[in-house]
Amino acid sequence: MRRRREHVPTRPTWRCRACGIAWPCSAAKLRLLGEYRHDRAALTVHLATLQAEAATQLATLDADVSPARLADRFLSWARPRG
Repeated sequence: MRRRREHVPTRPTWRCRACGIAWPCSAAKLRLLGEYRHDRAALTVHLATLQAEAATQLATLDADVSPARLADRFLSWARPRG
């Protein structure tokens, strides 16, 4: 039986363990939207917490990631649609 790899971040690089792209990848976003479908505010708090952790860890790697780009990467897609 083949085991599926989860789309979770590898720290401190914040790349997806399954597909290798910047996390949250599309698969992770879909999973998170499903998990938090009834509480979008909690999803936003969760993602903001992860964004702060990522900013700290990426800074130690001298990764050139601006706060605005991290906010877009972690939060913009999770905002409720009006």
